[in-house]
Amino acid sequence: MSSGNYDIAVIGGGIHGAGTAQAAAAAGYSTAVLEMNGLGSGTSGKSSKLIHGGLRYLETAQLSLVKECLHERALLLKNAPGLVSLKKIFLPIYRETVRRPWMIRIGLSMYYALSGFNRDSEFISVPKREWEGLDGLNTAGIQAVFQYHEAQTDDALLTKAVMDSAMTLGAELYMPATFTGAVFENGGWTVRFEKNGSISELRASFLVNAGGPWANMILEKIVPAQRNVPVDLVQGSHIILGGKIERGIYYVEAPQDRRGVFVMPWKGDTMVGTTETVFNGDPSASAPLESEIRYLLEAAGRYFPRFRSAGPGDVLGSFAGLRVLPSGSGNPFSRSRETLLHSGDINKARLVSIFGGKLTSYRATGESVIRKIAPYLPAVKAKADTKTLALK
Repeated sequence: MSSGNYDIAVIGGGIHGAGTAQAAAAAGYSTAVLEMNGLGSGTSGKSSKLIHGGLRYLETAQLSLVKECLHERALLLKNAPGLVSLKKIFLPIYRETVRRPWMIRIGLSMYYALSGFNRDSEFISVPKREWEGLDGLNTAGIQAVFQYHEAQTDDALLTKAVMDSAMTLGAELYMPATFTGAVFENGGWTVRFEKNGSISELRASFLVNAGGPWANMILEKIVPAQRNVPVDLVQGSHIILGGKIERGIYYVEAPQDRRGVFVMPWKGDTMVGTTETVFNGDPSASAPLESEIRYLLEAAGRYFPRFRSAGPGDVLGSFAGLRVLPSGSGNPFSRSRETLLHSGDINKARLVSIFGGKLTSYRATGESVIRKIAPYLPAVKAKADTKTLALK
């Protein structure tokens, strides 16, 4: 059963699939998206809900990524005010904190400079007289508190809004549609998928693999055979605790290993995350581990006395998403968060796979994909510019 002919077929309805579809449709290309479950139902709906530049990426000299994300944050605050809102971030420094106040001040100054001195990236040192009013934050041993800004969103709703934008521009969504295979033949792709119990197929000049944690599994179903890309899946878990944080979001160091952890308001309760645990197996089976839940409970209790007696039974909810990071033996915390676009000889393969990337920079990633593809497609008239498209 044939479903149509397209310039571009995108496999995956997460934020990068939606962003690529929006960029493709805005550029004027006919576009189809296949999603097996629901928009943002994988990692794109299980993130820390933050639209941020990535302050900690300065430690690993990922300056271009930070600059890009700060730029994209500014665009989202402008184009999606109903979905993305600026929040205060409080960063307390204790005697045992690894990063000294002078280091944080330098990092925040660099952050401000990389934003182009955007007012949304200004920071201050919170006066000592105000520390007691920070949501019951433990002030014993505290030496300084800095305050800057990031943005928060509902990641699943943002993904849906981006896909809605793409569809308004002409993209077509097949959902639920399970990708079963693709064959490159007669100068294009025949893409097969299961929908409502029947096998359908469509034709496309280019194929974009935006499967997230499933990206290598998608490559295994493609003819001619494709090489898997060496990546690790790293699980990030979050927990929800009762009681609301009022003043803003807190960025603290986990007492066990000094990783950064966020304690933030979320729909009337408090969300704590995230972890970094290398994951093996079917991405569909990803779920918070007992050890991760205890790790996050200990972090919450260290900084907020109200949570010190909380145990696993007090967790109102939890979820886990899978980051796609470059393979390596080092600590996942220090690995690159840059997006990897894998394409090989793009003129021959007519295939681009997206590995990694951040929620914040989805639009830039989608535009990068289309720039790689455009020279090999017929000239078309652009319909819109994703930099100015409103999201609702």
